[in-house]
Amino acid sequence: MKDVKPTPVDIRQLTSLLGIESSKLGYYNDVKQKIQELETANLCLHIKKTELQAVFDAVGDAVIIYDHFGSVLYRNQACRRLFPKATIIGKSYKEFCNKDSDFDCPIRDAINNGQSSQFSFSGEGGGPGGKGYYDATVTPIPAQPDAPSQGNRALVFIRDVTERRLHELQLLQAEKMSGIGLLAAGVAHEINNPMTSVAGYAEALLRRFREDETLVGDQRLIDFPKYLDVIIREVYRCKAIINSLQSFSRKSDGANNPVDLNEIINEVLDLVRHTWREKNITFIQNLSPIAPIIQGDSSAIRQIFLNLVLNALQSIEHQGSISLTSGIVSKEVIVTIADTGCGIPPENLEEIWTPFFTTKGVGDGQGLGLAVTYDIVKKHQGTISVDSVLGKGTEFTLRFPRN
Repeated sequence: MKDVKPTPVDIRQLTSLLGIESSKLGYYNDVKQKIQELETANLCLHIKKTELQAVFDAVGDAVIIYDHFGSVLYRNQACRRLFPKATIIGKSYKEFCNKDSDFDCPIRDAINNGQSSQFSFSGEGGGPGGKGYYDATVTPIPAQPDAPSQGNRALVFIRDVTERRLHELQLLQAEKMSGIGLLAAGVAHEINNPMTSVAGYAEALLRRFREDETLVGDQRLIDFPKYLDVIIREVYRCKAIINSLQSFSRKSDGANNPVDLNEIINEVLDLVRHTWREKNITFIQNLSPIAPIIQGDSSAIRQIFLNLVLNALQSIEHQGSISLTSGIVSKEVIVTIADTGCGIPPENLEEIWTPFFTTKGVGDGQGLGLAVTYDIVKKHQGTISVDSVLGKGTEFTLRFPRN
C-alpha cells in the first residue's frame, strides 16, 4: 500500500473548520506567550529573592527592616540569634527599644522624620552576667514615588561589640591596677614604718602593765590594758590593709615553678575547714584526675583561691554549697569556683575588680581581695570571669596556660 501524503491545509480553512477566526487565534498565541514570559520573570524573581535572602542572612551584623507602621518587616539570621523575641515579624519597634512612648526612639525618628542616627545600648548577650554590648545604625528608607502615602521605612544595623567592650574594660582595669600600684608604693613606705612604731610601743606598754605590780594596782590605770589591746589590734589591721596594697606594687620574687592547682585547692580548703563546718556549708570537689599544672608562683596562686573561697563563704549566710572544679581543655587549665550564696547585683559586676569597691559592712572587708586576685591572674597570663545571678549564686572561672 502506497504512503498517502497529507494534503496541505490552509490556515484559513482550518480556522474556518474549527469555527475560530484567525484574529482570535493570534490573540490566544499572544496570551500564551505573555504567560510564558510572566512565568520566566516570576522564576527569575524567585531566584533573585533567594539570592538576596542568602546575602541578607550571611551578613554578620543583625539587620532589621521596619515598615512605615513601625512593625518588623524583615530580619536576618543574626537578628534571630541576638534578639529572638523582640524582633519577631510584625512586632512593634517599641518592643526592641523597650519604650512605652514614642519619644527618644531613633527608629521612630527614622520613620516619621527621615532622620538617620547612631547609638549604643546594652542588653542580653555573652558578657559578664549574660550582658551584651551593641552599636546600632538607623537609616530611613524613603517612600516609593509611586506610593508616597506608605511613608518611610527604617533599616537598622546592629553590631555585637561585646568582645571589644570587654577588652576595653580589661584595659581600663589594667590602668586602675597600675595607678593603685603607684599609690601603694608611696603609701606603704610612708605609713608602714609609723604603724610598726605605734604597735611596738603599745605592746611595750602592755607588757609593762602586766609586769609592774604597782601599775596593776593603780585604779586610775585599770582600763589602760584594754585600751592598749584595742590599739594593737587596730594597728595590725591597718598593717594588713597596707600589705594588701603592697601586692599591687611588689614585683614578682622570681618564683616560676610548676604548680599543681589540685594541691593548692586542697591546701586552701584545709585552711578554711573550720569556717565552713561552723556555717553548715558543703564543699563539692570535682578535680581533674590528671594534675592541672601551670607555671607560676605557688604562694600567689594560693592567694587567688583563698580570696575566692573566702568570698564564697561570706556570700552564704546560713547553709549552702561551694563547688570547685578543675580540668584541662586543650592547652588551658580551667578552674571554676561556684557558690549558692546571695549573688552579685548586675550593676556591680563591672566594679568588683576595682580596688576598695565593696558591698560589705564597715570592718568586714576593704574591697581589695578581688582586685588582688585579678592582678595575680593577669601576671600569670591567665583570665578570670564571673557569672552571677542575684539570690542564686556566683561562679568564677579561671583560665591559665597549661604547663
